[in-house]
Amino acid sequence: MTKIVFSGFGGQGILTLGGIVANVAMLNDKQVTWMPSYGAEMRGGTANCSVIVSDKVIGSPIVLSDIDILCAMNGPSLDKFLPRVKPGGKVFVNSSIVTKKVDRDDVDVILVDVTNIATALGDARVQNMVMLAGVLKAVDLYNLDDVEKTFEEKFAGKNPKLIPLNMEAVKKGAELV
Repeated sequence: MTKIVFSGFGGQGILTLGGIVANVAMLNDKQVTWMPSYGAEMRGGTANCSVIVSDKVIGSPIVLSDIDILCAMNGPSLDKFLPRVKPGGKVFVNSSIVTKKVDRDDVDVILVDVTNIATALGDARVQNMVMLAGVLKAVDLYNLDDVEKTFEEKFAGKNPKLIPLNMEAVKKGAELV
């Protein structure tokens, strides 16, 4: 069982990021829960979601402690959730905007310059997709075909033009992590 928390500002695509990880896990016949949480402010406010991926039935979707993987897209998210990451866990940090050093030596810290990479790709909104590859690799679910299938399901009806840019962001993230 792997407990993952994604957290950041509203508008950074945190809930979408968690939902895509959950969908890719389902495509791999895993048991999955996805639990969103966001502040009343929406864009600019806080947002987080937890995803649990398991080979066995999951008893509860709530992740309060013993986080295996934390994806912190901003400083307040790192401050809030870092103490809950279990020793040996992985902490993905958006190093574009988080300047604080992770003050734990019992976790693996992966710094990813997601905002600047996404901006260089032409759209800062794909910063969550830059982070996606690393998280999927950490859960051993990284497969571009599954990611593309998930994008087609998610974006085909809304805006299929987003799929190539999102795929490019995922591939760029995979190169870095």
